[in-house]
Amino acid sequence: MAPIISPSILSADFATLGAEVAAIDAAGADFIHVDVMDGHFVPNLTIGPGVVKALRPHSAKPFDVHLMISPVDPYLKAFADAGANILSVHPEAGPHLHRTLQTIAGFGVTPGVVLNPGTPVAAIEPVLDLVGLVLVMTVNPGFGGQSFLESQLPKMEAVRRLIDATGRDIHLEVDGGVNPQTAQQCVNAGATALVAGTAVFKGGPSAYADNIAALKSAGS
Repeated sequence: MAPIISPSILSADFATLGAEVAAIDAAGADFIHVDVMDGHFVPNLTIGPGVVKALRPHSAKPFDVHLMISPVDPYLKAFADAGANILSVHPEAGPHLHRTLQTIAGFGVTPGVVLNPGTPVAAIEPVLDLVGLVLVMTVNPGFGGQSFLESQLPKMEAVRRLIDATGRDIHLEVDGGVNPQTAQQCVNAGATALVAGTAVFKGGPSAYADNIAALKSAGS
């Protein structure tokens, strides 16, 4: 089964961001991945809920919003109201992960939880009953264009076993250094959704459909 492809707009042309979102939608993206960074939790600044709201009319696809901000709780409602369909948070981004995920669900948004390369799988075991997505980072968060960390493949396999044991339909998403080669490794390790920035946006809009198709072929 072909994986879900969630292009990261971090790699898009920010001068024409609405058009870029529409272009990846038309090219076959399943989700639109939005990386939110605060310059505190991760060493970079990106966008806020106002930009998410402005982009919302440009695609009907689910907005897959990854919150790399701390403290995260004060901003959940703003991103939910802006049109996020999935809000993923890090266990380290607030004192009460369970409460944070409950809050997201209360807004009618799918809660997700994120594992950094240095975060153990055990950190998410107590909250798997609350989430619809687990995101395994295969780079340290903060910047696009980093190299894939193969050390995270066993973590994906461990998360896959945990998800399967729940009997629930939880996406296992991977983000960081994903290209057609590493995509196959991720799918083999149990991933069902792939975030890709450079691998989707390289070559400009005329290449987006072929780039997405190359990633989807990892599941065939």
